Amino acid sequence: MKASRFFIGTLKEAPADAEIVGHKLMMRAGMIRRVAGGIYDYLPIGLRSVRKVEAIVREEMNRAGALELLMPAVQPAELWQESGRWEQYGPELLRFKDRHERDFVMGPTHEEVVTDIARRELKSYRQLPVNFYQIQTKFRDEIRPRFGVMRGREFIMKDAYSFDKDKDGLAESYRKMYDAYVRVFTRIGLEFRAVAADNGSIGGSGSHEFHVIAETGEDDIAYCPTSDFAANVEAAEGLPLIAPRAAPAQELKKTPTPGKAKCEAVAEYLNIPLESTIKSIILATDNEGAEPTIWLLMLRGDHSLNDIKTGKLPGLAGYRFATEAEIVEWFGTPPGYLGPIGTKKPVRVIADRTVANMSDFVVGSNDVDFHTTGVNWGRDLPEPEVADIRNVVAGDPSPDGKGVLEICRGIEVGHVFQLGTKYSEAMGATFLDEGGKPAPMQMGCYGIGVTRVLGAAIEQNFDDRGIIWPEAIAPFEIVICPMGYDRSDAVREQADKLYATLQAAGIDVILDDRGERPGVMFADWELIGVPHRIVIGDRGLKEGKLEYQGRRDTEATLLPVDDAANVVIEKVRAALAK
Repeated sequence: MKASRFFIGTLKEAPADAEIVGHKLMMRAGMIRRVAGGIYDYLPIGLRSVRKVEAIVREEMNRAGALELLMPAVQPAELWQESGRWEQYGPELLRFKDRHERDFVMGPTHEEVVTDIARRELKSYRQLPVNFYQIQTKFRDEIRPRFGVMRGREFIMKDAYSFDKDKDGLAESYRKMYDAYVRVFTRIGLEFRAVAADNGSIGGSGSHEFHVIAETGEDDIAYCPTSDFAANVEAAEGLPLIAPRAAPAQELKKTPTPGKAKCEAVAEYLNIPLESTIKSIILATDNEGAEPTIWLLMLRGDHSLNDIKTGKLPGLAGYRFATEAEIVEWFGTPPGYLGPIGTKKPVRVIADRTVANMSDFVVGSNDVDFHTTGVNWGRDLPEPEVADIRNVVAGDPSPDGKGVLEICRGIEVGHVFQLGTKYSEAMGATFLDEGGKPAPMQMGCYGIGVTRVLGAAIEQNFDDRGIIWPEAIAPFEIVICPMGYDRSDAVREQADKLYATLQAAGIDVILDDRGERPGVMFADWELIGVPHRIVIGDRGLKEGKLEYQGRRDTEATLLPVDDAANVVIEKVRAALAK
């Protein structure tokens, strides 16, 4: 490729709405342009990197035995109504009617469509296992699209779906996809972690997320440096931080705490550790034709509620936070001084595992400006329901018992799910087993955010000059920068010769024949992030030298003209082989 025949749309400044590094640099490097909120054009330089990610993903899917197909982006509502997700999915599902007033959706994912394929095409256990995948555009109507391709509404995704005859087969399909994902992200050249995760709106029993480690990540990842444990904080088990409960040592006492509504303020005022206080969180679940059930969840003062774990507790699916009017009706006081002792109406009390082992703790008195100290289970309160309802924090014991947890930030780029029979049972996707009896297929679901990978890679690989692409997904592997290409016959001849040699060797090379000044050329290609640069000038040619610099190198090195091609070819191949 010659630059004069290519579109290079670099910008000196990023648009004002670009918030994070990846978004800013993709805009400045001429990779993407905004069309509408969360919707982007991929310009030629950006599309080259997209296609390289797709190629790696496709190779590893094929290697793992998956079969590529293509499903429609527009899906009939009937399929979503069959699965039950028409009502469950929420406003992210873009719904519309055609000219005949029939309901359709713009697919955010394809579980329903692929299950429909399976129930029509797969009839016997002899046809299983099978894994279908596609690389296709998806649409999710995010309420606040942001961060460019990281949280867009339209995006390119690889989604695969496995069908097996039993749980052992599903486990094997899951393992193959897990291993394939490890190979994909390793080949791309990313620092990543596979972490246990929640299944969310997809459903099913078990899942892992693949996260690129980056400070700008939207997810907190809990991991143990001395073991293999890693999990999204929303799914990480919070073990009790206190040994079996100590005997009461304080008397129960209603204590004035004027104006101290927060645990931190109460602890400071009473000169006690924050860990001795209890945070009361009031939730409600609605009951048709009756008053709501009010729940009091108790957390240690320094801990926070885990919404995902809470929503999975019996009776708390679809919970909401109680209104102030409900709180006053059940507790007799506005929020700020709430607790389990002396409520006006009965409430369901759930204590976090750590709280259940506490003694002599402090709770609200259900009276403005008062807290109750010296509270103990059994003596002052009935034994509570106990559940893991908190977010883990750094320093917690690792659930595998092999160390303590640390927390880092991650960008989710892939997710693998064991769906089980959630969709096959709902939609009647059955097969005839060895005994001739119908049985629901065991399903798995496996996604990679192709365009999201680009943003994540940049968040992990950049400097003050621009992008530093991992070799495998750089738009070009090498750029040749001739000084005075349009003025010097010697420079032009050598540049064209090197360009032809690299092309013949299968190297993805671009020759900047635009005749730009050196500063402009270097700034463009450093911003775009091409991993290798060769500079050709009259002065160097007189000495029989070319100038080479890797994108991460602080200084250039001189290479003999006759050896330059072989040296850079070897560098590219070595980098791709890592």
